[in-house]
Parts: sequence; structure tokens; C-alpha cells
Amino acid sequence: MSTAINTALIASAHAQHRTQNLARPQRITAAAPTCRSTILFVTSEYTGLVKIGGLGDVSAALPNALLEQHDVRILIPGYSQVINSGYPITVIDQIDAHADLPACKIGRMQIGSGPIIYVVMCPELYEREGTPYCDTAGQDWPDNPIRFARLALAAADIAKGRLKMQWYPDLVHANDWPTALTPAYMAWRGQKTPSVFTIHNLAHQGLCEPNMSAALGLPPEAFTIESMEFYGKLSFLKAGIVYANQITTVSETYAREITTPLFGCGLEGLLKIKFEQGLLSGILNGIDESWEPSSDPHLVEGFGARQWERKKVNTHYIEKIFNLPHNTHPLFAVVSRLAHQKGVDLTLKVADSIVNAGGRLVVMGCGESELEARMLQLAKHHPRQVGVDTNFDEITARRIFAGSDFLLMPSRFEPCGLSQLYAQRCASLPIARHTGGLADTIEDGLSGFLFREPNPDSYRSAIERALQVFKRPDLLCAMRCRVMSAPLSWRQSVQPYINLYQTLLNAVRQQPHTCSHPYGGVTCRR
Repeated sequence: MSTAINTALIASAHAQHRTQNLARPQRITAAAPTCRSTILFVTSEYTGLVKIGGLGDVSAALPNALLEQHDVRILIPGYSQVINSGYPITVIDQIDAHADLPACKIGRMQIGSGPIIYVVMCPELYEREGTPYCDTAGQDWPDNPIRFARLALAAADIAKGRLKMQWYPDLVHANDWPTALTPAYMAWRGQKTPSVFTIHNLAHQGLCEPNMSAALGLPPEAFTIESMEFYGKLSFLKAGIVYANQITTVSETYAREITTPLFGCGLEGLLKIKFEQGLLSGILNGIDESWEPSSDPHLVEGFGARQWERKKVNTHYIEKIFNLPHNTHPLFAVVSRLAHQKGVDLTLKVADSIVNAGGRLVVMGCGESELEARMLQLAKHHPRQVGVDTNFDEITARRIFAGSDFLLMPSRFEPCGLSQLYAQRCASLPIARHTGGLADTIEDGLSGFLFREPNPDSYRSAIERALQVFKRPDLLCAMRCRVMSAPLSWRQSVQPYINLYQTLLNAVRQQPHTCSHPYGGVTCRR
């Protein structure tokens, strides 16, 4: 980093501190739409009820931020975690069976002042031990195609106004492969309600055998290359891409990356066509406003910019629970699924460099059994400098973000990433690979450190640059102040969704909706 950049950054940080209240993210009032529209947000996760990853956080935060402009309601399966959440559920209607999709009830619930949540209640499909997708042994439920087709068809029924709920959506927003059949069912039945389909992670496609077509109630044309056929199988994700009016993903860089063979997971050709047609775009995620370290009740000690002694109270807590000695050396953190995608193997290869430089490393997360075992072995080899917890606890995770100096995110691909945003808000500087949303949210040398190649040498170079900054208290302070004042919340990120919804709603109000098939030659009415 050049001296000129150092000086400019430090000066900028002083100016930000003098006007700290003005620099804080402010509530953005969007231009009012022509009317308050109704939106059905279909998801398989919702933080506060059931969460596996970032999808749950987005599904809770984005609809809540949209409530100012639209009447947004959630549709989610009635997992055991939802049914037993303690929030009352009122049954409002029943949906008949279709093909091998069993009949289900639709319940209504609400958490505080948040959006109304509709629950697809079908005990034989959803009330099980395990996660929304896997059993207690970590194996996919074999009837996942039935389970999530039931969710998608319920969404299409609600969009058609078939239920006795005195409410139906002007627009449907589906998320990731478990909901991807929603726009497809709507299209096959001739429904004209516009739909948005958001890809949170292209790597998970929801594949099943073509002999499932009848069980899922699919029309004959479903198993064609123009529809949801994918290398001899049925792809839920492809169905969402083909039939939705607009596809979004969770960062601009990832939207471009998935049109290439390296990141496209075999769908790059279709996605490139959609991108060139203006039907695929990237909208960067935000974070919930609860991620404010000065007022977060989960932290051991709240802090603001330049209140680094108060930040260190959280550091001391992390040192204690991970059995690390208290000292002034930098604390590196990993808060992540332990998976190949997340580059955890790369962190294992550079860990000795961190330790040899005097740094400490704390790891929280679970995932692939081999990586878990290797992390635990690393901690055993460096008991005074490395601490590992292969469980996940939300409160401890927040304290790790608040107490650490640097967050490690060497992801091989990262659609958006929320951890780097959580870390930045808490004055922990991310060290990350230049990919997806990491490239869109981290300015190298200003709000974190980026490296290009997914190999230990490139990664180690970024860590060395971070260690040099740590030795410069003035520069470290400047970078911390910069990231803490960045506009990261959903109040900033929600406006592109409002604009997109309004564009689709205006189009459907002005003329009958038609769409050209992505492979050309076929026109299908929705």
C-alpha cells in the first residue's frame, strides 16, 4: 500500500470520526411506488425460525426492509422448528393433493411486528428431526423433490388466488432451488403474476431423476432442454431460471461470474443468454440493523469507532473461552461452514504462517468431517495459539466478529457473503479472495485485504499485508473507522429490489405478459 494512500486513508478516518453521526448509515426513503403492492416471498429458511446459512438471514431481513413500501408476506415449510417455535399458528385453508404431492394445510403466524408468515403444514413431509434438507446423519432426504415441489405448488396456488385468505400477491419472489418450481408451475398453468427468482448459490441445483416427473405433476415439456432437463436429470434450479420473469443473484460480480464455465456449474450458457437479455442482474445483500456494535446486546461490551479498549473486552472473552493467553498479538477468526468451497483447506495450509508471526486463530463452524478433524488437529498441535469449536452458536459468533482483528474468508466462490459485512461492521478487517460479493464489498488495502489466486502463496501474501497494517496503529485505526461507517444495512440494499418489482409490476399492468424462450423460437404465455 502506497504512502499516499496511507495518508489519505488516515485523514479520511479523522474526518469520518469528526462527523460520525452524519456518516452512520441513514434510513433511505425510497421513491414511492405507484401503489402499495403485495409480494409473496417464498423461502426454505427464515432466521428466527430455521436457519442453515445466509439464505435464512436474507429471508428475514429483506422482507422486513421492504415492508415500508410493500405488503410482503413469507411462505415457508412447516418444519418441526417452525411448528414448535412457540409462535401461534392459525390454520386458514387447505390445499388438495396433486399427483404425489400430498394435501396440506396453510397456517398463518407472525413474529412481533414482522411480516405475516404463511406455513405449509404437512407433517409427513416436514416435521422431522434434522435440518430442512438433511437427516441427522447429514444425508439428503430422499423425498426432497416432493417436499419442495409441495412448497412451490402451494406458492403457485396462493398466487392464483385459490385460497380462502382474502389476499393474493401482485408478484412472487422465489429463492434458490427449493422454491424454483414456483415460477415453473405458474407458467405451466398460464398464470400471469410476475415472478423474481434469486440464486443465492448456484452450486445447489435440486437435481432428481426424470422418472419423478409424474410424481411432481410436471407437464411433458418439462423434461426438455428448453425447460428443466439438465444432463439427463430434472433441475429445479434450471426451472426457476427458465420460467421466472427476472433472475437476480446476490452480488454484481457473481452475476457476471456465473455466465462463465468456471462458475456456471453447467448452466453458464443459459445464464449468459439471460444476462445479455437483461434478465439476470446482481443485487448486493445487506445486513440486519441489529449488527450495530454500539448497541448489540449480545456483545460482552458494546463499542463505537475508536473505542478500541471496549472492543478488546470482547477479545478477552474470546481468548478465555478458546483457552488462549491474553496478549497484544493479532487475533484472526474463521466463522464459516467448514467446506471446500469456503477455502478452509487453504486456511489450514497458512495457519502455521499466522502462528509463526505471533498471531492467534479462532475457528467456529461445522461441515465436512475431514476438515473438522484437521481443524481440531491443528488446535491440538498449537494449543496456545489456535482454538476450534465445531459447533455453532449465534451469540458467540457475534462476539468473535467483535473481538477479532481479522476475518479469514478464502472462498473459492462466494455469491455474496455476509460474514465479511458482519466483520466490517464490528471493525474486524476481512482477508478474502477476490470473488463474488467479496470483491464487491472489500476495497483492497482500504476496507480489507484481497488476493486473486486460490492457493496458499497468494493467500499468505494478503495475510502478511494485514500483519504489516496491524503494526501501524494509525493505519489500523483508519481502516477500522472506514469499515464501521460503511453503508452496509438493508436500508441501502433494498432500493434495487423496489425498483425491480415496480418495473415488473408496471409491465404486467400495461400489457399481457409474454416471454421469449431463452433458447429462442418458442414463446410461452405466463
